[in-house]
Amino acid sequence: MSTIRRVVTGHDEKGRAIVLSDGPAPFVHVNKQESNWFSVDVWRTHQMPVQIVPQAPEPTEGPRRQMPTKNGTVLRINSFPPESEAVRNMTPADSLRVFEGLGNPKAATHGRGGRHPMMHRTESVDYAMILSGEITMLLDDEEVLLKAGDIVVQCGTNHAWSNRSKAPCVVAFILIDGQFEPQLEAKFATALASG
Repeated sequence: MSTIRRVVTGHDEKGRAIVLSDGPAPFVHVNKQESNWFSVDVWRTHQMPVQIVPQAPEPTEGPRRQMPTKNGTVLRINSFPPESEAVRNMTPADSLRVFEGLGNPKAATHGRGGRHPMMHRTESVDYAMILSGEITMLLDDEEVLLKAGDIVVQCGTNHAWSNRSKAPCVVAFILIDGQFEPQLEAKFATALASG
């Protein structure tokens, strides 16, 4: 299911609403270690407010980037296969390489107090909508089982996604560029160190 149909609308020369494109979203990232672990960048914006133009250029091209640009957003579909033994046994160096592959190595917190190899913190507010399957969201000391239809508003917290079921879980994410309050950001080093 790595093909996601994307319909993009725009305007013709008279300002009338039209379909600009209707087909597979062009940016698909497949994890080198697990082909069932993939993400599809559906759309990106790069400013706020978004400049609405008659025919927007393709915004998902270029290198893999986990995060939105400054004042930007990302709409992404992720498929999480059942978690493997290899993922559970990743070293902090392995985890760092995964996040380097996502274009965001500084997000990785495994080895710095993160309790799961895929623990990470992003300077963003993320809306996560579970489309199918189930997945467990891990936080520093808590975890929450999420099922199809559930929605998470993830506010820059240290977290990981762990699929403990026997079937893939598909999640739609909308990432919105954010900025940590300085007093909150100062607490992160202490919180991770005390693990």
